This record gives sequence, C-alpha cells and structure tokens, in this order.
Amino acid sequence: MYKRILLKLSGEQLAAPDFPYSIEVLEKLGKQVKEIRDMGVDVGIVVGGGNICRGRIFEELGFDRVQADYAGMLATVINAVMFSAELNKLGCKSVAMSAIAAQNVMDFNEYEANRLLGEGNVLVFGGGYGLPYYSTDTGSVQRAKDINAEVILMAKSGVDGVYDSDPDTNPDAKKFDELTFDDILEKKLKVIDLQAAEMCREAKIEAFVFNMMDKDNIVKAVKGEAVGTIIRY
Repeated sequence: MYKRILLKLSGEQLAAPDFPYSIEVLEKLGKQVKEIRDMGVDVGIVVGGGNICRGRIFEELGFDRVQADYAGMLATVINAVMFSAELNKLGCKSVAMSAIAAQNVMDFNEYEANRLLGEGNVLVFGGGYGLPYYSTDTGSVQRAKDINAEVILMAKSGVDGVYDSDPDTNPDAKKFDELTFDDILEKKLKVIDLQAAEMCREAKIEAFVFNMMDKDNIVKAVKGEAVGTIIRY
C-alpha cells in the first residue's frame, strides 16, 4: 500500500449534466478520499477546471493563449476550494492551496504543504503550475515532487488503463498492465503529457492509470490492486 499519494482528478469528473458540480460525484469521491486518509495515507489532490472552463475554448475564440491558460487555472482554484469544502463537510480535515495567490483564500508553500500533510490534512491543489503553457499533468508532477509522493493516481472517467490504441475505435486494442516511462516516451502514448512523463521518470515517481467510475477504485489503487495500468520509472 502506498503511504503518500497525489490523486489527479479532472474537472469534468465533478460535473452534473446541467451544472458544474454533481453532489453525488463530490460525495462519492470525498468518501473514498476520507477512507484513504483514515487508512493513514497522506493525500494530495490536483483538480482540473474543465467543468467550468478549458483554456482551449478561449483559444478557439481567438483569445490570447496566456489569458486562456490563466482562465483555466482560475477555474481549478474554484474547484480546489469546492472539493476541500466537501472533504471538511465529511469530517476529513482538508486545506486548499494554489500556485496562484488568492488573498484571504489560499496560496502554495512547499514547507507549509508538508507540515499540513504531516498533521493529517488532505491538501487540494488548484492553480496548476502557476504559469501559462504548462499542462495539468506537468503541474501534477510538480506537486507530487513537492510533497514527496510515491505515486500519481491518474483517475480517469471510463478509461480503465493504458492501451496501445484507442479502444473506442479499435476493438483489438491491447491494454497494458504495466509500462515504464521510457515506454511512454518511446511510443508517444497519449496517457500523460510527455514532459510530465519525463519529470516522473527523473523524480522516480510512479503513475497509476485507472477508471475512477468503478466502485472504490481509488481505494483499490492506493492498495496497489490491479485495477489499471501501473507506469514505473
């Protein structure tokens, strides 16, 4: 079982059909995180902002890339506050932190983050990398490095691992039970940003790709059960 993890959630996974947040999904995810924390596992979470806005939408509208990226990062800040609030509501101590300073709300400090983790808080990180031109994957790896996480749990919606091709279009697609980051880089598999894959390899942080929609899969992934694809350094 892992002892300190970074859980990566996309913003889309938090959404209801006609609203940015699904109460059912928030509670389902929150209860699993609380269970993990109650097992004695230190938990950091990076949450995306796709349920509110995505930078590429701004690009398609012809807006500047830098402004688009910052808008997307601000969306993740809102989600970090929301998910942290959900955890606290469930009785799981949580603090939201952000790479983008938000006065009277939150900011990020590596020393403070590790102190709070040591006191049993779940940390929810917003603001991505804090700079434009970086993916959420890259920001996730940086936060994993900051808190000395052993693994990044890449919780996907409806995707149960890494395949050699798109299983939605290729019925013969092969699922990998285990890969290395060298495999990801050489094959250019699109499960993780290639820059983030190289960072994981250099920092010696594993990644675990699995379907978060299956019952208790986050807890199972923390325990190291075979519910997806493990990527080793």
